Amino acid sequence: MSRKITYFDLPGYVDAIRYMLHYSGMKFEDVRYQLKDWPIKEVKDATPYGQLPVYEEDGRTINQSMAIARYVASQTGLLPSDPWEQAKLDAAVLNVYDFFKAIYSTATEKDEEKKKALQAETVAFYFSKFERDLKAGNGYFGGKLSWADFVLVGCIAAQNLFLKKPVEKDYPTVLALVTEIRSLKGVKEYVAKHTYDHVKF
Repeated sequence: MSRKITYFDLPGYVDAIRYMLHYSGMKFEDVRYQLKDWPIKEVKDATPYGQLPVYEEDGRTINQSMAIARYVASQTGLLPSDPWEQAKLDAAVLNVYDFFKAIYSTATEKDEEKKKALQAETVAFYFSKFERDLKAGNGYFGGKLSWADFVLVGCIAAQNLFLKKPVEKDYPTVLALVTEIRSLKGVKEYVAKHTYDHVKF
């Protein structure tokens, strides 16, 4: 089976998908573009909605990172079979996405002190709730390792670059999850090979 994920050379939503594919041992093509070169007309025009990421599998294509992550999870044992448990994880992922959007919305703030205060407030609000929910689930959003946990860890990788500090350090249950996922077979090797020191926000 042929698989390909196309995105930028960045972490975030798509690193969660990359993590899951490496964790499962699935072979896939990891196509990356530099954000500074975007838009690339021929690539953009070939996507369903003019955006990345795009996931391709045996000639079929889907876009939207959440849809891709959920599908990959269903192929890797990281999506529960119970509809209620699926919905709970969908909600957890959407909460992570809300945090992602809230943090990036602070980028337009011109006053640096106000920006830092907004960012600190946003991190404290969301991470206190992530910490609460993970504790309630024995360290995971759904009681055991799932795609939602991978999404959070992928998001944290992007936020650490954006905020220039480890956002998880004051939240021990979150930190434990980050450490666990980045130490998983397949993921560990991927993380060691793919650093994002070159990324500037």
